[in-house]
Amino acid sequence: MLELLLHCRPGFEGEAATEIQTLAAERGINGYVVTRDGAAVVRFVCPAAGDAERLMGAIDFRELIFARQWALGSWLDVSTEDRISPIITACASGPIASRLWLETADTNDGKALAALIRKLERPLESALLKTRFVRPKQVDAPRLHVFLESGQRIFVGWSWPDNAAAWPMGIPRLKFPREAPSRSTLKLEEAWHHFIPREEWDSRLAPGMTAVDLGAAPGGWTWQLVNRHMKVTAVDNGPMARSLMDSGQVEHVQADGYLFKPARPVQWMVCDIVDKPARSSALLARWLTRGWCREAIINFKLPMKQRYREVMQCLAHVQDALDAANIRASIACKQLYTDREEVTCHVRVLHAGSYKVQ
Repeated sequence: MLELLLHCRPGFEGEAATEIQTLAAERGINGYVVTRDGAAVVRFVCPAAGDAERLMGAIDFRELIFARQWALGSWLDVSTEDRISPIITACASGPIASRLWLETADTNDGKALAALIRKLERPLESALLKTRFVRPKQVDAPRLHVFLESGQRIFVGWSWPDNAAAWPMGIPRLKFPREAPSRSTLKLEEAWHHFIPREEWDSRLAPGMTAVDLGAAPGGWTWQLVNRHMKVTAVDNGPMARSLMDSGQVEHVQADGYLFKPARPVQWMVCDIVDKPARSSALLARWLTRGWCREAIINFKLPMKQRYREVMQCLAHVQDALDAANIRASIACKQLYTDREEVTCHVRVLHAGSYKVQ
């Protein structure tokens, strides 16, 4: 197994490539990237045997901002007459898996392979169960990724549940709630799925908590907070959906989200304002260092160029502000499936030296 295959958003291959190269170099592992614009995947090839596996073990998947999913493996050239036998042979050199994930790139070319995926899935799964290379009862075992670049070119690889995305291709299957006033509601729901372990939702997204939604109108993110039975201050000069105002859980403040100051600290601040990322990171730092919230989720809208550098500068700005205020916090950032020209940042205050967390 000589390489890592990473899924990303189409158009962000350069950022995903720079990121994995940077992390590999920091860990002293040599390799090179192979990709092309719009492919939605990045290959990181390690010439030395064992280095790709060592790199995957040395990186916490949650560190990766632009990679949605990854797998460790190698490529096969197969014939149209028999694709299954070469895959079974490749599985003999890898670990036992708990499940099979058939994948393609998140592109139009990838979607065109849907019929082939459906045709291949059942007989391949049957063969894997028969040979016992897939054993569903071993729930902690790796997932087997069979990625189709084409009908003749296939990547066979593995990922481990504790160090990879929870979904094939890193794409969660979220259903748009018809009651929500905008599709942006899925951004906040996906962020919760990514940043907060499901078993902690009842304590960290609890009924009765207080939240501020900056740039709230018409209320896509506010809807998620209301749906968790929180009390929400929605800050926006624009109108909020009538259904949210009728809930009795929302106070609408007509103001600029960047200038708003809460009357008292809240548990959550969320923000999806379209503005320069440096301004949004400054807003995030201000809310955290002044003790206005305990957790925050905010989107950084990215420029067309130097996007990786911009994200790293934003995160460094927030970390520097927290350090200066003697605040210990966890910071995470991800380009989610529902994100477009943006990334989502989550910060949770763990210990505050300069103020008491409310």
